Amino acid sequence: MAEEARDRLAAVAAAEGLSLRAYLARLAETVLTPAERAERAEQARAALHAWTGYAPTPAEEVALDDELDRRLTQVERP
Repeated sequence: MAEEARDRLAAVAAAEGLSLRAYLARLAETVLTPAERAERAEQARAALHAWTGYAPTPAEEVALDDELDRRLTQVERP
């Protein structure tokens, strides 16, 4: 049974062009709570600011989120 599950997950991962490890890592990201995701986003923002000095305004963040959503939609389409 465990081998069947592993093989099925590996097949799903391969169909998405991912290794099983990458697929499971991506899947694990969806398990984070909203608070955990917000904390990670804030840590990333702080690291980016410390590294480059980049500090987008709230309006710029919205525009960037919109652009990312637009690009992801393009990639998801066959």
